[in-house]
Amino acid sequence: MTTKDLGRDLALSVGVGCLTAADLASNVPGSREDDPLSWTLFAVSVLGLAWHRRRPLIAVVVTGAGSLGWTLIGHLGELLNLPWMVALYFLAASGERRRTLWVGAIAVLASGAASVLAGQEVGRPVPSPVLEMGIPVVPLLLGEVVRGRRELTASYAERAHRAEREREREAERRVREERMRIARELHDIVAHTVSAMTVQAGVALDALDRRPEVSRAALRQVRASGREAVSELRTTLKVLRDEPDEPVSPAPRLAQLPELIGRFPEDRPRVRLHGGGLLDDGDAVSPLVQLAAYRIVQEALTNVVRHSRARRAAVSLHRDELGGLTVEVVDEGPARPGGGSAETGFGLLGMRERAHAVGGTLEYGPLPDGGFRVRATLPDERPGGEHGTREGRTT
Repeated sequence: MTTKDLGRDLALSVGVGCLTAADLASNVPGSREDDPLSWTLFAVSVLGLAWHRRRPLIAVVVTGAGSLGWTLIGHLGELLNLPWMVALYFLAASGERRRTLWVGAIAVLASGAASVLAGQEVGRPVPSPVLEMGIPVVPLLLGEVVRGRRELTASYAERAHRAEREREREAERRVREERMRIARELHDIVAHTVSAMTVQAGVALDALDRRPEVSRAALRQVRASGREAVSELRTTLKVLRDEPDEPVSPAPRLAQLPELIGRFPEDRPRVRLHGGGLLDDGDAVSPLVQLAAYRIVQEALTNVVRHSRARRAAVSLHRDELGGLTVEVVDEGPARPGGGSAETGFGLLGMRERAHAVGGTLEYGPLPDGGFRVRATLPDERPGGEHGTREGRTT
């Protein structure tokens, strides 16, 4: 307990004691004259009240003894119960409801009994038992109201604090998700384009002396791929910088898969696209699913270039019986010596995250006869694909 709190408690006890002493010394008609016993009870009450904050129950017992003692010896006065009432208020305001109920019941019974006992003395004024029994109830009720309001305010503050923490956690979660999304976009753009440019540069280098026209075509493709990568990076940066007035390129769609495949030379590897009917009817697939499918094909073909010596690869698209889109990329292998493994990088992780983002699944792994297969099942929110969406989200 600080010195400031101690000083405040003593000041309250002195103030209450002054009011009580003035009433005790007034000697109203019909009341007992003040005497040493009266002032002894006064001293006990004031000293007991000084403990109202540190030991509220002790303060209630001591001040109650003083107040009931005055009643029993025949003192009358409105302010003689003030120390007891103040102690009862602090007991209720700083405690719990169960203790308040027990103390209140005992105080009411003790007050009523003291009133009855005082009335049995001949020639002594008889206090009203009902009035005396109601004296301890008032401060207890007031203290309960104050304590309840204080607890309610603390509950509101704690609830607001929890809500603020939840908002902060939600904001952090969204920031993490956005960072992952940006990382996937940058990985898809840079990894695929650089891999395609590396292949085209190799073609140009091999054909530089014997087939200069092939070399020039490959270098033109390198330049086109570089320009496209720069354009996609600028689009991503515009979105990050929140420049709504700037034109933003639309997200890649299935119809752009032939252009994507065309960036690879005819023999490194030779890529064949199956299920081209979906390319002509792009509106049959939602834009989010088209973007996920495009990026999965892009990353899968990039892994073929980086990690495989396959001469052929196949990209297949078809709608499953539940209305979803199934994308499959298969190469014939074998793995490129020193080319690492596709399973150790971020490409497969990014493809899985893209599939899960639209409620789908991703399967990948080596084939028994050599090669590697990536298969994504992407449910669609469009009519005819609703069942596929539910199925994909429950797996």
